[in-house]
Amino acid sequence: MKKYLLKKSVFGENLQLITPKRLQINYQHDLNAAQLQAVTSTEGPHLIIAGAGTGKTRTIVYRVAYLVELGVNPQEILLLTFTRKAAQEMLRRAALLLDSRCESVAGGTFHSFANNILRKYSKMIGYESNYTILDQGDAEDTINLIRTRLKLDTKEYRFPRKETLYDIHSKSINTITPIAEILTKDYPYYLEILSEIENLSRKYTDYKKQHNLMDYDDLLANLVILFQNYEEVRKAISKKYKYIMVDEYQDTNRIQAEIIKLLVKDPDGSYCNPNIMVVGDDAQAIYAFRGATIKNILEFPEIFPDCKIITLEENYRSTQQILDVANAILYSSGE
Repeated sequence: MKKYLLKKSVFGENLQLITPKRLQINYQHDLNAAQLQAVTSTEGPHLIIAGAGTGKTRTIVYRVAYLVELGVNPQEILLLTFTRKAAQEMLRRAALLLDSRCESVAGGTFHSFANNILRKYSKMIGYESNYTILDQGDAEDTINLIRTRLKLDTKEYRFPRKETLYDIHSKSINTITPIAEILTKDYPYYLEILSEIENLSRKYTDYKKQHNLMDYDDLLANLVILFQNYEEVRKAISKKYKYIMVDEYQDTNRIQAEIIKLLVKDPDGSYCNPNIMVVGDDAQAIYAFRGATIKNILEFPEIFPDCKIITLEENYRSTQQILDVANAILYSSGE
């Protein structure tokens, strides 16, 4: 797999460029060449490789403003971020840069995006629209309730704790991986009770549906189920958002990548909405323990073979000496 490594330092440099007169913001003056290319390349799939200090957030903020300046309806722009606070801050900055229209952009997390859609269409997959969302603590307690009902806590061997059972179930959902593979990789000492754990997982899923409950993982999984089984809904959502941007793509998991694919491509592989831009850095993936995978970045050009890759190389946070050391470490660790 190819790794996209750093990064030229422009620490202390002052770039002077010329702006088009028809636009309110002087993009050419405010952005370096790679940032400008990322901001103004609006059509088709794009992968932006942006390391720490290269102005990733600045690029996203300016791209939001640029699209709005071009006349795109803000509600037809979707910005997915790792936290709701990050989305709010980016849209606030875009509004300060341009005007209040930018705050009307649909911004938030994958989970909030999924929840908004499921509240409207949940009956199609067997849930009432007023379903209750379980936080992690409530989900663990629900698993423990089922564990007790199945009398797994009375076995002669020590059955996994509720926290462990939740982690196993959650990883299986988020990575779209069978529980047997999760146990083999992370919990091999529980393989002898694989059938009991699989049964508990099924009972947990059934219990939630019977009681109109979803945990955070269900929001993503049920959105995929909705999109896969109801083509008209998937197409309607894809048509609604003409421009999609995803921040911190290195920290997305398999099910989140599947949502993006369903929004962008039809089952036959043709584009239903090609205007997708994902931004991330394969050197900063830190959430593997939550099911995130760097493969989402590395495989993006394979899923979207006509994508344009833009690398933000100019670093505004560190001197060249620091970057040289960092790159030496990254290269050596990849050997």
